[in-house]
Amino acid sequence: MALDGILLHKIIPGIADILPCRIQKIYQISQTEVLFQVHGQGGRQQLLISCHSQYNRILLTKRNYPTPSEPGNFIMVLRKYLEGATIHTVRQAGLDRWCEFLIRRRNELGDPEDLRLVTELMGKYANIILVSAAGNVIDALKRIPPFENTRRTIHPGAQFQETPPQDKRNPFTDPYIEADKTLTQQFAGISPFLAKEIEFRMRAGQSFPDIMQEIEASDRIYIANDQNEAVFHCIELTSVGPCRSYPVFEGFDILYYHKEEKERIKEISGDIFHTVKRELKHQTTKLPRLLKEYDDACDNARWQKYGDLLYIHNITDTKGQTFIELEDYETGSMIKVPLDPKLDGSRNAQKCYTKYTKLKKGQQYLQEQIAICENEISYFQGLLEQLEQADFKVAEEIKDELVRGGYMKDKKQKKFRKKKDTGPSFRTVRLEDGTEISFGRNNLQNEALTWHHARRNEIWLHAKDYHGAHVVIHTPEPDENALRTAAMIAAYYSAGRNSSSVPVNWCKVSQLKKIPGAKPGMVQLGSYKTIYIDPEPDLPEWLGFSED
Repeated sequence: MALDGILLHKIIPGIADILPCRIQKIYQISQTEVLFQVHGQGGRQQLLISCHSQYNRILLTKRNYPTPSEPGNFIMVLRKYLEGATIHTVRQAGLDRWCEFLIRRRNELGDPEDLRLVTELMGKYANIILVSAAGNVIDALKRIPPFENTRRTIHPGAQFQETPPQDKRNPFTDPYIEADKTLTQQFAGISPFLAKEIEFRMRAGQSFPDIMQEIEASDRIYIANDQNEAVFHCIELTSVGPCRSYPVFEGFDILYYHKEEKERIKEISGDIFHTVKRELKHQTTKLPRLLKEYDDACDNARWQKYGDLLYIHNITDTKGQTFIELEDYETGSMIKVPLDPKLDGSRNAQKCYTKYTKLKKGQQYLQEQIAICENEISYFQGLLEQLEQADFKVAEEIKDELVRGGYMKDKKQKKFRKKKDTGPSFRTVRLEDGTEISFGRNNLQNEALTWHHARRNEIWLHAKDYHGAHVVIHTPEPDENALRTAAMIAAYYSAGRNSSSVPVNWCKVSQLKKIPGAKPGMVQLGSYKTIYIDPEPDLPEWLGFSED
């Protein structure tokens, strides 16, 4: 669901409240997101502008965002012109989905200069454009050369043309409804989704001016689920069902942070996904071949029989023949014996015995290779599932694990001094009664938690038959609430997150055993019990912590 002009109308005043502010740092946190660290009347703030085709937005955020080590060209231009400059004002173009920041800086000669940073939030056409005092485009996040759009060129040096206004009325100042037109056709800023909500309310007896007054007075965002899709606006969504309300900026963070987080991880650490998927494809392709070779090896006795038949029937002259039919001395039936046309009978018999011996010895080797291949498939499937639920820290630790395993090369520059390695950082939550529960989000965290942090008399949990988190209750005798909460964490941070009645095994840490030569995080259980749990869909919020 996209942002509409009325929602942007509710966002702009919140940003205007912190102005004027000084731009301190500028980061590009993904291909479509730019983060400005600013300092103004409200202290240090973070202004996020996203030009994602679906999640485009502008807001003040308190979330933490890792940044690429190498900024793109547009970010370098923004840093050159805007770092140290001051944002004085922000204005929205009527109720259209674009706004502009007036930014004052000093040029190379020390003279004051006004620039404009135009932010267009129009779906796939969303863009950020830096415009000079003379009205020329300095640069843009998404350049549009003349051969792509002759009417509106967005390219360095081109004359900037504002998005032309739509011929629609303002619903706050002119609420008269024309019966022969839809709400979206006659009013600016109203999206089809908001029009649907307004029409639903009007059928229930509420007047259009009253609805617009409620929208104007709202300072919150309401979020609901409609057919498994999050929908939202600045008034309660009576046409959809139960809603949760948040302050506007916090609501957008909840809506979009984790949706875009996976894309950021793929952009910043895309080689991790590529490596895991490549290795998984390699192993899944290799396994059928190994199974076929093992089946052939198990059928090795026929080669011994071929050699016996060639000797029993005293076959000598076989050169030029590719097969020969001989009578089976046990059953009397005819057996087709394959031959090498370059060899005589005795040498063909010796070749059959050699192949029999080779296949017999190869059975054990192939069994070992099949087991290794199956373990590798399980390992990379687990990594892929961990990456689907990973934040940046977890993804970087998975990358370290792949480097240690020899699957990836460490591309860090050796000439830079590395930060001290503090080890995997698993999470710990504290329940109301003071009981602490720790859990890992990847193999290295699981390994560190289980073998280096947990005590032998504490309780260990893991979702049965799923890849997932190791969970430790830091008490030898947990009550039912602690056990069920820990089981819910184990189920939530596993591949069974979206299932019901997930089985979770639990036992004392002393019942665990390391598997020699196994991948990190692999354990063998001794005596254990099983609890069945339904994962809480909003577990982090339910437990009172954030996943960022």
